[in-house]
Amino acid sequence: MNDVEAVARFGEQYKRLKAEVNKVIIGQDAVVNDVLIAIFSRGHGLLVGVPGLAKTLLVSTVGKALGLSFNRIQFTPDLMPSDIIGSEILDQDRTFRFVKGPLFANIILADEINRTPPKTQAALLEAMQEKAVTAAGNTYPLPDPFFVLATQNPIEQEGTYPLPEAQLDRFMFNIWVDYPTYQEELAVVKATTNDSVQDVKPVLSVEDIKFYQGLVRRVPVPDNVVEYAVKLAGRTRPGLNGAPAIINDNVSWGAGPRASQFLVIGAKCHALVHGKYSPDIEDVQAVAKPILRHRLVRNYRAEAEGITVDKIVEGVM
Repeated sequence: MNDVEAVARFGEQYKRLKAEVNKVIIGQDAVVNDVLIAIFSRGHGLLVGVPGLAKTLLVSTVGKALGLSFNRIQFTPDLMPSDIIGSEILDQDRTFRFVKGPLFANIILADEINRTPPKTQAALLEAMQEKAVTAAGNTYPLPDPFFVLATQNPIEQEGTYPLPEAQLDRFMFNIWVDYPTYQEELAVVKATTNDSVQDVKPVLSVEDIKFYQGLVRRVPVPDNVVEYAVKLAGRTRPGLNGAPAIINDNVSWGAGPRASQFLVIGAKCHALVHGKYSPDIEDVQAVAKPILRHRLVRNYRAEAEGITVDKIVEGVM
């Protein structure tokens, strides 16, 4: 199969994948798209939303539709790195054996990641970056593919350990999960207050997912699109040439080079999802908010005046 045929097949498989997810998840179309784009781009996602918006259900449903192993880790203040990585135990024959922790799965739901201390957060983020973990001097590779989808509650901050900006930067997308519309909530209530159960069937195999991840990487990108992505990230850095007034007035720190990389990769995947063989500037703009919103640090003025990061990103674009 050549790449042209693969693009057409990917579009068909993507529609089937979304149809399976939508058996369980009603509405939240943009959220589902962002999660799937992150997965096919080999990225990780941070889902931010108030309790009860089906963030956990979304991640587990995506795992079923992709035919991948799934583990949920509930992050708490007493969680230790060994609780997620695993540890060595002394066997009956007096030899040490490594017992794998819940981190050894294709999709990890890091539920309320900001409720655990930095030491455990760092253990997870090392796995995200290296796709491997180290225990007792030995390195153990994680399953391939490997994705972390973390959740965060934006309204309850007591007893939490907010992720530092350097760690937030490891997440490709910051996905805002908002309240459903009236019609969507009506459909949710009707679907979940009876005894019917929707059966989600796997659409893709592990080999298919790896193939489409490689296809995303092979997508050619015009020079003007790469230049736009790099300029867009560069314009978020206050005090530098080309930074607009909305950045200089409201931002303390801007996005780093990893944002430029993710803008290009995300644009590639967004183009394939919409049946295009190469991304354009509109594809970069379509993924800009979830990629940039957690990489811009607002100053006191912006916080006091209630200027959101999304509004700043819109001003930059």
